[in-house]
Amino acid sequence: MDMNGSVIRLTHCHKEIFCLVVPVQCPGCGEVLRGGRLQEAPVSLPSPFSNGHKSSCCLLVAPAHDNINREFGGTSDLHTGISNTAGIVYNYTQDGVRRDERGWECCVSIPLVGPDMFHLLAQWDQYLDRFSEGSMWDPVWHKFQEDDHNCFSFCLGFINGVLAAEGRGPLSRDAFTLSFIVPRMKRVSQFTTLYQHIQSHQHYIVDRQDVVSGH
Repeated sequence: MDMNGSVIRLTHCHKEIFCLVVPVQCPGCGEVLRGGRLQEAPVSLPSPFSNGHKSSCCLLVAPAHDNINREFGGTSDLHTGISNTAGIVYNYTQDGVRRDERGWECCVSIPLVGPDMFHLLAQWDQYLDRFSEGSMWDPVWHKFQEDDHNCFSFCLGFINGVLAAEGRGPLSRDAFTLSFIVPRMKRVSQFTTLYQHIQSHQHYIVDRQDVVSGH
């Protein structure tokens, strides 16, 4: 299922209506939607997914390679990687570190470097190459373990290596997950549920929050 597009939200007849294409008539009251007031103008809600190969210096989260439907489900296995400045995705697997030039076209991108951090941008690829060539990620020396030596271990290890080079303290797995991963995956879950509902029913309608709260 391609969810790289946007969901459209429009307000009418005291309802918020979510759809993929602006309908001719309001699905809530049947009134023809033409012109309308500014507050009723459609607003585009961007997809939480992006092309990882166009997202440089990011932590990327995507469905695992053995996830047959390649979907972000609540029970689906996920895979993580780090993109370099050219959008090549370094990711750790049972065969060692891969450098993917394709396959991450629909993923969640979490920026790791600010646009003003020129010194780090200049060294990012060198850091990533050096780290990925370490014996920790060579299957001859260390085998991939689902629980404690996996793709996420690789990404967090790299991030903590960069933090150390910058003179900053490391992040624990729990702290990084709660701060960076969980909020984005919650948004993915909400967007996916909404998108699937719209695909099945053409639209999703809820009462406007300001009407419900009495404001």
